[in-house]
This record gives sequence, structure tokens and C-alpha cells, in this order.
Amino acid sequence: MTFRLNGSKMPANPGSRTVLVIVGPTAVGKTDLAIELAQLIDGEIISADSRLFYRGMDIGTAKPTVAQQKKIPHYLIDVSEPEEIWSLTIFQQKVAGVISLIQKKGKLAIIVGGTGQYIRAIIEGWQIPPQRPDEKLRIVLEQWGTKIGTEALHQKLELLDPVAADKIEVQNMRRTVRALEVILMTGKLFSEQRTKKIPDQKFWLIGLSRPRQEIYIRIDDRIETMFANGLIEETKELLDKGLSANHPNLSAIGYREVCKYLTGELTLEEAKVEMRKKTRNFVRRQANWFKPGDSMIHWYEMDGNQMEKIIHDLRIARIIE
Repeated sequence: MTFRLNGSKMPANPGSRTVLVIVGPTAVGKTDLAIELAQLIDGEIISADSRLFYRGMDIGTAKPTVAQQKKIPHYLIDVSEPEEIWSLTIFQQKVAGVISLIQKKGKLAIIVGGTGQYIRAIIEGWQIPPQRPDEKLRIVLEQWGTKIGTEALHQKLELLDPVAADKIEVQNMRRTVRALEVILMTGKLFSEQRTKKIPDQKFWLIGLSRPRQEIYIRIDDRIETMFANGLIEETKELLDKGLSANHPNLSAIGYREVCKYLTGELTLEEAKVEMRKKTRNFVRRQANWFKPGDSMIHWYEMDGNQMEKIIHDLRIARIIE
């Protein structure tokens, strides 16, 4: 394995089986940096963004483009139909298999994600409560959530189990429903039923940051680009394929607002304003998962020199030579 920096070519450490993890808020620049880094150190990328699993959900999720994915192998993107639901347990199993595959090829696995819960589950070895689902109860909870709204349902969970609610994104109705389901079935807090075991892998976390106002500007630009690239048409196609506007996968920021626009509940500008507001709130919630004071995370400001600093630190840590 090799990488090139300022014209020099040096081998990566063949004995290192450390998995790199790139984290940071939405729109900070994780995708572009991950691709560049993977090219330098002969790595391959695993997506830990729960929105990228689904085929046909490209524009609204800011999925890496076909051209970007051709530069470096990407895993766990477009692996499921939109009407299907991936559980956290399935994700953990798939990631373990992909990491093993990448390492057998003698390459470095690079996990890239914006879903804090999924990242933490991997690096901390979460063991999800083995509670079999109650389909009837789940349907009732989903119908209740549809009636009162995703945020209101999340508030109900916060009343019962604030620790669990703090770890579940407000817009993630599926995870909120699952937590409520387990609580009601077992009579125990969802947050107290999760255990941990030491992961088989070692992880090196790379945190990317920008000034908050700069991120907000990038978010606004991204939203405008989404609409220019066909977000409305993409949402229509998903609905035409039979996906309900209340389906958990359409609760992602962007799709839900466009659905409201299509039904006349919001004007186009109101939909954009709501997207900007919710995405800003999402950025603030992401910060709860990956904090500047977290000793596990090596933080880098996106100032133009971050790649040289990252390479230097990976060399010092003997992850590359």
C-alpha cells in the first residue's frame, strides 16, 4: 500500500489493521476528504450514513456521485430498496463483513459517516437488546407517530427515557418507535438494555470541523443545489413507486418538506426554509455525538492544510509509514 504526498511515495504500514473513521457535521466536507485520503493511503470507503443505504434516494441524501464512487470503492451505498428498513444490528453485521473484506485485500478500511448512533455502535461494540419485534405494537406506534408528528413522538420517548431520546435523532421515527416498543414490551428503559463488548478492531477517529457559520452557508448552498438537481422530481418518483409520504425513510430532512410542498402544505420557499432550519438543528445534535473534548477524536480544521496534518499524524501512529 502506498500514498503520495508532495510528490513523495511511501509505503503504508502493512502490519496496521486499524480502521479509520471520519466524522463531523453535515456539509463539513467528509466525502471529498475521505476520497482524497483513500487515494493517498490505498484505502476503501464504508458509508456509515443510514440515509445512503437506499437506491433512488440520491439527491436528497447528498449521496456521493457516480464519478466520486468510481474513484474509490464504496460500500453500503445503494444496498437496499427504499421501502425496506435496515436495523442497527444489520448495519453492524454488514460493517464487520466489509471491514474483513477490505483488510484481506491489504487495504485500509475508512468508515465515513454522519449518523452518530451508527458510528458509536461500531467503535464502542454496542450489543442491541435481543427483543423480538411486536409487529402489532409497532404498527400502532407508527400510526400514532404519523398522527402526532415525528417530533412529538420523540418528545414522548424523552419523557420515558431521556437518555435514549438524546441518542436518537428527532427525525428518525423508526428508531424512536423501536425504543418505545422495547420499553412497552419489557417495562425497562431502552437505554439500560444496551450493553457493550470490546470491538475486534482498533479505530482511529478523524474529526473534521469548520466555523459554524461557514457550515450554515454550505448547508444553504447544498439545499439550493439539491433543488436545482431535481429533488422534487426524485421525491415524486419515490412516491410513484408506492412509498408513502409517512414512510420512515421519507422522514429524512428534505424529502418530508418536499412531500409537504407537493401536497400544498408548504410553498417552495417555505419548504427550503424548513429544510435549512432542521438541518441546522441536526448539526447541533450531531455535536452531541462527537464533541471537541472527546479524547478519542483527532480534530482537524478544514483550512486547506488538514490533509498534510492527517497524514503526519497517521504516520506518527504507525498506521501508515
